[in-house]
Amino acid sequence: MIDAAKVLPTRSEDSLVDRIANSLRRDLEAGVFRAGDKLPSENELTRLHSVSRAVVREAIAALRADGLVEARKGAGVFALDLSARPTRPFDDLTTARISSVIELLELRTVFEIEAAALAAARRSPAQLEAIIDAHHRVVDCLRADEPTRDADFEFHMAIAEATQNRRFPEFLTLIRSGIIPRGELQGAAPGARPKDYNLHLQQEHSQILDAIMEGDAEAARDRMREHLRGSLERYKALLRVGRSTT
Repeated sequence: MIDAAKVLPTRSEDSLVDRIANSLRRDLEAGVFRAGDKLPSENELTRLHSVSRAVVREAIAALRADGLVEARKGAGVFALDLSARPTRPFDDLTTARISSVIELLELRTVFEIEAAALAAARRSPAQLEAIIDAHHRVVDCLRADEPTRDADFEFHMAIAEATQNRRFPEFLTLIRSGIIPRGELQGAAPGARPKDYNLHLQQEHSQILDAIMEGDAEAARDRMREHLRGSLERYKALLRVGRSTT
């Protein structure tokens, strides 16, 4: 009998799968591999990235699911014509339009309110530490006057991980390209963060963290709701003064 634990990537390997899949995806979208080109073999990718064969297989499976590659028995994995790929949900995510940011924030509000509550009820000590560390990275960025985009995403991802439901972080990964508007464009372009966005960020994140630390699911819901709805109202204010390109 095959031991599934030796065949499938463990939870700790999920990030390796994402890293390899995203690296190959960028190469495919940039034209490094054109339609019909053969990708590096499983052995080559295993050696190049210093990972197990199971990790490489999962990464290729993710690309196949996205319609980016096809596997030909006995021949290898080949790039597909991206122009022929059918449109998929969230493919058109963009932070270039305020209206698109508002659409995504409305969806995130429903999704992340419950994620915060589940994290408060289910988080392990290690996951709580990850949320705290992510919060500190946001604070460090604010103090250094650096973009908070990546650190902000890490905070929300750490909360999603703490739900103990892998579909929550999977969903955030799916919409990552539009989840946190680019901090370096604050107030400078349509779809950018409002100028006062970071003025609220530290306090709102801190309140969410406190509720999760206390294991108070209802308070975590309330704090996440206030955080995301506050962001939503700030973008709606921009839309009202004609900052949208739509």
